[in-house]
Amino acid sequence: MKAAIVGVTGYTGIELLRIIQGHPQLTVGTIHSYSMHKHSIEEDYPHLQGVLQLPVQPFEPEQIMAKNDLVFFATPAGVAKELAPVFIEAEFPVIDLSGDFRLQDPAVYEKWYQKSAATKELLAQATYALPEFTSEYSGNLISNPGCYATAALLTIAPLIKGNLIDPTTLILDGKSGLSGAGKTLGESSHYVNVDENMTLYKLNQHQHIPEIIQQLQVWNQEITSVHFTTSLIPVKRGIFLTAYGKVKDGVTEEAIYQAYEECYQEAPFVRLQAKGQLPQLRQVTGTNFCDIGLGVNETTGIITLVGVIDNLMKGAAGQAIQNYNRWAQIEETAGLWQVPLFP
Repeated sequence: MKAAIVGVTGYTGIELLRIIQGHPQLTVGTIHSYSMHKHSIEEDYPHLQGVLQLPVQPFEPEQIMAKNDLVFFATPAGVAKELAPVFIEAEFPVIDLSGDFRLQDPAVYEKWYQKSAATKELLAQATYALPEFTSEYSGNLISNPGCYATAALLTIAPLIKGNLIDPTTLILDGKSGLSGAGKTLGESSHYVNVDENMTLYKLNQHQHIPEIIQQLQVWNQEITSVHFTTSLIPVKRGIFLTAYGKVKDGVTEEAIYQAYEECYQEAPFVRLQAKGQLPQLRQVTGTNFCDIGLGVNETTGIITLVGVIDNLMKGAAGQAIQNYNRWAQIEETAGLWQVPLFP
């Protein structure tokens, strides 16, 4: 199949190019950008020289559908809901990497994203697809989860599904590399403000909070809120997610490990660490893996979990390809079996 990429010049768009180049059953058809469609892609990104020579074209839906079999939207929030309806109405497959189709309630989207929402009719057609917990792709509109939401949900899912902790005690603390902020420059992404520094941002306001709650309620309807913080750390890529909660009486660390092993035994990209071992950010860089480690404090009854992902891979482009593989009913790991970059 051939795929178009809209928003190809952003970090996730470029990452989609990298993955698809090594995919056995998917190729790049056409690539598109509003702001940078005057050159071939390798002119603006020299690392692609000799690897990929394609013109960056303006957005033209008819051309995209004529030359491709599906389209990825690697665009900022607020774009896909305006550009994707023509594809959705034509039943042309869409995989959206933004937040435009993740939240089922338009009012919730408008509150957290500060933008007008997609219509309820469009939202009803979207499948929110966290691959490890999506058994059926009911249509041709796939909504890719957010990077923080992916790390958080994968890290705590067995605890919630197995009713192993008191959900009111749950605290999620996410730390992201700079690429998570996108390419647009600002004070928060200026080198002199980021290097040798750490900043907590969007306190109680991050747009992935309602997405996390929405999925947690699928597993436990009594969960109505979650405490979630986000910080910026001076690395290029990656999310380091730490979770804390009070385990329920009688729940042992052994039982929790068993729950994680059972939950993820058929999940090729989730790697549970050995007992007593916690994952490092670097061990997933450049891959679609989510590595998880945990430990229970026997004195306090508090569990600490660490989940690490590459925000551009499992948190965005890699997961989008994983969703494509599952939607197309081909090998889930196709094009995604990269060895982590080390050192």
